[in-house]
Amino acid sequence: MSFVDTDFPADPYPGARPDCSYAHVHEIGFPLLADRSSISGLRLADSGEDVDEWLASHGAAPLAERVPVLAYGSNACPAKITWLREKLGLPGPVIALRARCVDLSAVWSAGYRTHDDQRPATLAAATGVHESHFVWFVAADQLPALDACEGRGERYALAWLRSGSVWLDGDVLLDEVLGYVAASDMRQPLLVDGAMVRCSQRGQLEARALRGVPAGSHGLDVSVQDGQPDPLRWPARVFVYGTLQPGSEAWPLIEPYLAGRPRRATMTGTLFDTGLGYPALRPAAEAGHTVPGWVLPLADPPAALAVLDDYEGPEYRRLRLPTTGGELCWTYLFCETVDGMPALPEGWPSPHLLG
Repeated sequence: MSFVDTDFPADPYPGARPDCSYAHVHEIGFPLLADRSSISGLRLADSGEDVDEWLASHGAAPLAERVPVLAYGSNACPAKITWLREKLGLPGPVIALRARCVDLSAVWSAGYRTHDDQRPATLAAATGVHESHFVWFVAADQLPALDACEGRGERYALAWLRSGSVWLDGDVLLDEVLGYVAASDMRQPLLVDGAMVRCSQRGQLEARALRGVPAGSHGLDVSVQDGQPDPLRWPARVFVYGTLQPGSEAWPLIEPYLAGRPRRATMTGTLFDTGLGYPALRPAAEAGHTVPGWVLPLADPPAALAVLDDYEGPEYRRLRLPTTGGELCWTYLFCETVDGMPALPEGWPSPHLLG
């Protein structure tokens, strides 16, 4: 069932959050379900509508044109999202997916927010810690509002996290995700008697009364993002299942862009024979249908994807979808009808001549 902002107040910081992934627009949240039989891999729980179709109906960018940003503080709260719209001009629908974070923790920072004297959260490395947070899939026009809220470049830096791991519902691994990390002493973790204080262990009232010193570091392995992140650069791999497989006729198109050896993998879906010398991948109507193929690591994803987009043409749509092992990859789904096409339960033949 959909919910409204008043079900999840923003005060006290970090605010209340739903126990499910959700889409948010016009002060209303819509629970989402992971579904590998849908085009985007996500659908609205109430209506069953595919998330990309729902985004298109709101004139918003699809998931493939968005970047993942970890929301470990107030940005996971629906009422805070409405505040971002009203105060900082955040446009369009928000997609917030529930995430399981390992070896990462939201901890109380050393400083306070200037407008209400509440202590904000900051992110830190935390070996052995498991926490539940959210990942926003952020469109290009939404990032300026988040940057303004977080004080990017002053209070926090936007960086790719290489510490820990982040898993979405449906056991999808995000091996890289953006996050706002401390860029000043007052946003470094607060040390009380030499230890960080996890937000899940102390509420805001207790946190405001804590006394300690800023940590020297958040302990995270990060790469700071300069400027606008390019959604084409993430993830740096593509799943191929037809004529682009190693040794096949189109292999020379993609081989120059590889960053390592191809790996065998499977993806949920059904493969059809178009009768034109290439196959068509569609989401599986029933559970248990998988397609064999290869994961190709890419040295320059934007350049490689430009070549593949041209090769695949308008019959295919490029999406990020997980392999059955949970590894998120770019791949191409067939957009046209498959009526009358025979299924290929064994997949498309692959010579796999790797030398």
